Amino acid sequence: MLVLIWLRGLLARRAARSIMTAAGIAVAVGLLASLGTFLASAKASMTQRSADRVPVDWQVDLPQGAAVPDLKAMDPRITTALPVGFAATTGLQSQDRGQVLNTGPGQVLGLPPGYATAFPGELRTLTGRPDGVLLAQQTAANLHAAPGSTITIHRTGLPDATVVVDGVAELPEADSLFQKVGAPVGAQPQAPPDNVVLLPAATWHRLFDTDTRAHTQVHARLRHDLPADPAAAYVQETGTTRNLEQRLAGAGLVGDNLGAALGAAREDAAYAQMLFLFLGVPGAVLAALLTALVAGSAAARRRAEQALLRTRGASRRTLITLALTEASLAGVTGAAAGLALAALTGRLAFGATGFGTTTATTALWGATAAAAGLLIAALTVLLPAVRDARTVAVVTARRAIGPPRRAPAWLRYGLDLWLLGLSGLVFWITSRNNYSIVLVPEGLPTISVSYWAFAGPALLWLGGGMLAWRVVHMLLAPRGRDAEPLRRRFLTRLLRPIAGPLAGTVTTTLGGQRNLLARTVALAALAVVFAASTAVFGATYRQQAAADAQLTNGADVTVTESPGAYVPPAQEKAIAAASGVSTVEPLQHRFAYVGSDLQDLYGVRTSTIARTTHLQDAYFSGGTAHDLIARLAHRPDGVLVSQETAHDFQLHPGDLLRLRLQDGRTKQYRTVTFHYAGVVKEFPTAPRDSFLVANASYIANQTGTDTVGSFLVGTHGGASPPAVAAALRSRLGPQAQITDLHTTRKIIGSSLTAVDLGGLTRIELGYALALIAFATGVLLALGFTERRRTFALVRTLGARPRQLGAFVWAEVALILTGAAALGGLVGWALTHMLVKVLTGVFDPPPDHLAVPWTYLAAVAGTAVAVMVAAALVALRAARRPPLTVLRDL
Repeated sequence: MLVLIWLRGLLARRAARSIMTAAGIAVAVGLLASLGTFLASAKASMTQRSADRVPVDWQVDLPQGAAVPDLKAMDPRITTALPVGFAATTGLQSQDRGQVLNTGPGQVLGLPPGYATAFPGELRTLTGRPDGVLLAQQTAANLHAAPGSTITIHRTGLPDATVVVDGVAELPEADSLFQKVGAPVGAQPQAPPDNVVLLPAATWHRLFDTDTRAHTQVHARLRHDLPADPAAAYVQETGTTRNLEQRLAGAGLVGDNLGAALGAAREDAAYAQMLFLFLGVPGAVLAALLTALVAGSAAARRRAEQALLRTRGASRRTLITLALTEASLAGVTGAAAGLALAALTGRLAFGATGFGTTTATTALWGATAAAAGLLIAALTVLLPAVRDARTVAVVTARRAIGPPRRAPAWLRYGLDLWLLGLSGLVFWITSRNNYSIVLVPEGLPTISVSYWAFAGPALLWLGGGMLAWRVVHMLLAPRGRDAEPLRRRFLTRLLRPIAGPLAGTVTTTLGGQRNLLARTVALAALAVVFAASTAVFGATYRQQAAADAQLTNGADVTVTESPGAYVPPAQEKAIAAASGVSTVEPLQHRFAYVGSDLQDLYGVRTSTIARTTHLQDAYFSGGTAHDLIARLAHRPDGVLVSQETAHDFQLHPGDLLRLRLQDGRTKQYRTVTFHYAGVVKEFPTAPRDSFLVANASYIANQTGTDTVGSFLVGTHGGASPPAVAAALRSRLGPQAQITDLHTTRKIIGSSLTAVDLGGLTRIELGYALALIAFATGVLLALGFTERRRTFALVRTLGARPRQLGAFVWAEVALILTGAAALGGLVGWALTHMLVKVLTGVFDPPPDHLAVPWTYLAAVAGTAVAVMVAAALVALRAARRPPLTVLRDL
């Protein structure tokens, strides 16, 4: 009976405070459950995208002369299994306008009927028929061959064979197609063969069945009924692969392309999990702290009520039972509301209301989030009440007069400064060179995640909030024995435009509430940190995802000419005439020997290269992009090399570098002298490994040819890169390979990039706005509620409403200014730390942070609007008759 009376009293007399406590728990539960939705959705998306990008799941390499096994009978997951013949050729030959053209060694493949349809990502026909004799694009360029041309295939130990070309094709997955099955990574071919002929299976068998070196692979595609988690999918997939190999009993080796893709996705999944910790958990902790402050604001009233109940005979057990009832009400209500909020968030952000990819994971995430809500209720409502119930006496019901005489212990001993120092130490350790936060051992089913790196940002976040508390606490320190502190006089001057002649009195009054104000500013600053760090990190990630796509593609649209074909720079005019094209930049692509190492060499026009493609400072070492390009322009024979090349060959600025380049007239390699000008780490269209960048005019002069390898094309602001690419294909024909930025981003983006953090960003930014409103307006309103007695006494002494407004608006200004300044400073530092620690997420690393000013303006606007609304409500309540307020209290 007493419990029901207590609950009725809570709902009647303290409904607003109970609702706010439950709301704080709901925000924490909703955020945790929503992040569970993000993780589940992200992992499922990573697994699905990784599997879908693999055109041939398995390449089963059979020994010479072995019979083709029935793989479908061995593994029911195999949906398609087609044999492909592989044979080596010592060279190819063709005639063009009376000139005999020859190539070096290559590969001849025999494709069964329907291969292109069964594995659509493996082969793309550029011109001619898709089902006859096909030449790879580069091979066709080397032989000057087209549909209808006759080529000769040189066979080892057999007479030459002639075939008529039916079409030209592209092999997008040539690296995996020509892999050495069963060989370790270091023993794989450095590049796929330059010369490839694709024959119908019947023709291939007729030409190569007697070739003792020819062999067969079975290309298989599987049902992708995989677990949603990439790590679990990888374990299942690699286990299935090993099971098939033992069934083959030495009669074949399996090239597991699907397993390799899932192995890479495991790393992305680990980074997604780290993002959950770095960006999501602080929001839930902040919601718990806000809930604790809301619940703690009723501590004095609760102690008075407990003392009154004790005088009327209530036992300690009864008091604890009532506290448990209150905590249960707040916890259960908040958890239920939070799960409903998370379901709504999941529906809006991901189109799903579950918290996982399966019923089990949904139940697990829901139960975990709800348990977190109940724990918050126990820590913020039940635990303080139990502690008070054990020590309460009638004397504790008396009101404390004035602020506490001593500062909190952590403030006296400088705990915040220690935390910031430890944060810097951990950051220094985890941001050193070669430190990897996620380690994926080659060939192992497990991954290693360094959660230690989370300590740096976590300590900075906590220490920054406590530092904000210290600053406000010191700023509002009371008058000393001899004179008023300088910081108090400074605050008085700042408040004079708001409080006028009452500025000194207002400052003194604020000093009497400095603990409450310090807590409010600290939590509001942490809310600003959460919103700012999440927004800036998300914007920077999107910026770098776009930069990665442009780095790979080169520009909005890139026209790559066929290797071996002569394309003069004048082709630039024909490309510039296409609809939607704004700028065109020719880029030479040659090969050069640095010692015995063959590297890509790019010739650029230093005066115009930056107008079509963006060169980030992160692409270079030892200076900005502008500095290195200017250094290259200043010295015609200058060359930029990779960091690896500079280290291996012990190069110093100005050193002479002798490279061997192919002469455009004799086709022989000759020595050309360059001078080392700097280090380039990344460059548009360049490979990830070693390459060189030099002046195009110098290369053309030394090699006797100005042929262009590719053209970087910039588009007008309103032009779509895919549309411009389509227009260029119709204008230039099938010989040139044309790619656009949008398509490249879909192809080269990692599975984490494909997720794009869009769901996580939307979730966190939405909750950040709620936390900003909670930390500013609600806490301010609670402070005003606690000071109703003070306002009533001031009114009784004759204060006018305008004079009372000076106290209210001064407090609003202090909280807004403190939260914005201190929260912005800590947020800036935390975002830089997150970007540095999570460098593996960014490719390439950013040279500057992207700031979403629109969202930050919305955050500031929300905080101001909520605080102004709370102040207006307080001023309206202060106009009530003072005696009425005192009687209610």
